[in-house]
Parts: sequence; structure tokens; C-alpha cells
Amino acid sequence: METEPPVPPVNPHILTINGGSSSIKFALFEVGNLLRRIWVGGIDRIGQSESTFEISGVNPADNFSRKLSVSDHTAAVGVLMDWIDTSSGRGSLAAVGHRLVHGGPHYYEPQQITVAMMAELHELTAFDPEHLPEELLLAAAFQQRFPGLPQVACFDTAFHHDLPRVARLLPIPRRYEAQGVRRYGFHGLSYAFLMDELMSLGDQAATSGRVILAHLGSGASLAAVADGKSIDTSMGFTPAAGVPMGTRSGDLDPGLAWYLARTEKMAAEQFNELINFQCGLLGVSETSSDMHDLLGYETRDVRAAEAIALFCYQIKKWIGAYAAALGGLDTLVFTGGIGENAPTIRERICDGLGFLGIELDAMRNTQHASLISSDAGRVSVRVIHTDEELMIAKSVARVLHLKCRNSQL
Repeated sequence: METEPPVPPVNPHILTINGGSSSIKFALFEVGNLLRRIWVGGIDRIGQSESTFEISGVNPADNFSRKLSVSDHTAAVGVLMDWIDTSSGRGSLAAVGHRLVHGGPHYYEPQQITVAMMAELHELTAFDPEHLPEELLLAAAFQQRFPGLPQVACFDTAFHHDLPRVARLLPIPRRYEAQGVRRYGFHGLSYAFLMDELMSLGDQAATSGRVILAHLGSGASLAAVADGKSIDTSMGFTPAAGVPMGTRSGDLDPGLAWYLARTEKMAAEQFNELINFQCGLLGVSETSSDMHDLLGYETRDVRAAEAIALFCYQIKKWIGAYAAALGGLDTLVFTGGIGENAPTIRERICDGLGFLGIELDAMRNTQHASLISSDAGRVSVRVIHTDEELMIAKSVARVLHLKCRNSQL
């Protein structure tokens, strides 16, 4: 009697979720000797008139893009879970990893999500009302749909958790520190990935040197890293602090809140809306929060030119400040949508920093080489594509001790 051939073992898969204020990004990884990305995707413009649901995979048959209407994150994640059920199948999905921007003073290490943890994090939404409520909603939706599926929270503050005390303190009455009001720093998943990449490139500064990491995108921040440890970062208690961003102001004179309250009767909620969604590149240019658009406008629109100049000037100042905090500089890394794709911005930021040993090679910079500094420059200036999704997947595999069925992780 003939027998059926054995079914080959299926390696476990990890789904990563990165929820934004109006979007959800996701990726699926197969757990093997290395984590292999199967597909990436996203749902954008959530809550607007027309959203886009896109998937791009290693198998071209998986690729698609379609328009849909989703009123909120609950509807959007429902579309994703339906697609997983019908197209990918639930069988090989071993876990879901979530990027959580803020975990307050107690949550920072990646860990499996529990009912008690969700309850505590809901109490912390005041720390990050722009991101945390939607991120928790996504985790709850997966729990309801797939109740036995492990989920892991990966906190964006982890990289900066051990900042020196002088860099953590805010110059306000000490009683607020007991409530968790301190400088936290963000973009931690991105920075952790960059440091891993520097080590794989053989850059000794990653473990025994002075590094400045510049994550420049619609959200932007810098970090100063000494001997592999974050010693300072530009974002603070919230992601609105630091350098100007796409729609966030960055650091402001705190007296502005009181001024606008008196002159425009602006309430605290309105001020929060202003500094998070109406400032930065958008506020100064009055046209766009997108650097690519502004570079196209700058020769004919002084507002666009000034927005770009302010962005570059402020980042240059932070680089100088962090070089002082580090006692010098060995490596500067650009990443993020602007940092990776805008050679003109990299050039303008680095212009005039020769006294620090920063000197770009014009051709390398224009060609987006991985090393864009000149051979004569004392500082290695690099462009590295960041990968937060991979860092989430690695954390999930480590926390849950996931291994594929026919090899070691």
C-alpha cells in the first residue's frame, strides 16, 4: 500500500507591526538560520477618504496594491487580519511583534504582552497620546482575533534607557521625576539596528569609539553614542522634542505656550496639535512636510528654502553639541527617508564641519555610497538603510526562543 510522502516541516513565521498615527506598516519573516523577509506591506492614509493597502513580497504573486476605505485603525487592522487568514494562512504564524513608541519608566525591554501589561500601558497613554492608544488597539485586535497567538512589545525607548543621569534629567521640580517625567529618547529600534550594522562593517567606533547617529525622516532625531552606549539624544519626554521635523516643531521656548494662550486663547490640546501636526517643515514652508517636495520648490519659493535651511542648521548644531559631549567624533551615520535619500541635505548639514574632521566626498555622496566621507577626512561618514522591522523580528525570536524546525536560529 502506497503512503503519502511526508509533508516538509514549515518554519515558524513572525509578523511585525509598526503602527503610526495614520498608517500601519508590517512585514512577515521566516525564522531560519537567518530571519528571511517574506513580504512587507502597509496601509496608509487611515481615516482619510482613500487608503492604500500594499504588499510586496519575494514571491511576485504576493504583490498587490488596492484602494480601500478604512475609518480608523480597528478597520485597518481588520483588513490585514482578513488578508492573513485568506492569503497567508494562520498555521505557520508563530508570533506578532509590535513597535511601541513609549513604555513609560518601567517598560523598555522587549517582552511578551500580557493582560496585566496591557492594563498598565493603558494607564500610560498620557506619556504618548499620539501613538500609544493606536498601538495598544492593534495588539488588542490581534489578541481578540487570534487569542492563542503570542505577542511581543518592542519599545522604542529601550536604546536610551541607561542614559547618564545628567542627560535624563529635565530642569523642572524634582517631584515630577517621581511621576516618570524625564527625557526618554526615541528611534531606539532604528539606532540599535545601526549599531549592529556598524559592528558588522568592522567599524571599531561601534564598540570603542564616538558615534553620532542621525535618523532623519518625517520624524527626526540624533543620538550620541560612546563605546556602544547612548549618552544623549535629541528627542526627550516626547517625540516632539529636538530638531525640526516634517510636522513637529522640535525644541521651542516654553513661554510660547503661555503667549499663545493669552493672545489667541489657545488651549493645551490645541497647542499640542500645533506642535505635533502643524509645525516643522510644513509650518515654515506653508506648503509641504515632504523634503523631496521642498527641494523642488526652494529656487522659486523662499518659504521652502527657509524651511530646508532651518532643518539643516539645527541638525548641524546638534552634531556640534554631541561632538562636544563625546569629546570628539569617529563616525557619523545618516539614516531615515531624508538621511538615506537626500544627498543635498547631507552635504548642507556637513558643510562647515571640517573642524570636527567631517569631510564628504562629493561623488560618493551623490551616488549614495555606504561610505560618503573623503579619504582625507578623520571622521567616517556613512549612509545606512535602517530596518526597524528586522529588529522587532529579532527581538520576538529572542524573547520567545523561536527556532525553525530544521536549523538553529
